[in-house]
Amino acid sequence: MTDWLLVLAGALVGAPVRHLPGVDAKFRLHTAFPWGTFAADAGAALLLGFLSEAATDGDPGHRLQLLLAAGFHGALSTWSTFSYELLTCASARRVALAAGYPALTAGAGVGLSFAGAAVARAAL
Repeated sequence: MTDWLLVLAGALVGAPVRHLPGVDAKFRLHTAFPWGTFAADAGAALLLGFLSEAATDGDPGHRLQLLLAAGFHGALSTWSTFSYELLTCASARRVALAAGYPALTAGAGVGLSFAGAAVARAAL
């Protein structure tokens, strides 16, 4: 299988995994805070920390990195959706949300990346 097919296969799984929390959160929570995107980005940060540490401690293989890091993780992380939702909050003059959302996302992302790396160190 060529490299691009591995990336495509990972993305085919990562995209719905990214989309479903957003749909579920909107349906269940009825809140202005974009919990679905936050959850997808938090999960992506945790996964990237794990994959990065696993790649440093051992050789997960080029193909596995393409499938998981480039494909699945690339589709799971949501920079464009995050940016759009932030712009929407700012346009609606939800000042506290527009300020708190990126701070919470960045803080959780960094913390969860380190947590993912710690899990990889403990597991490998």
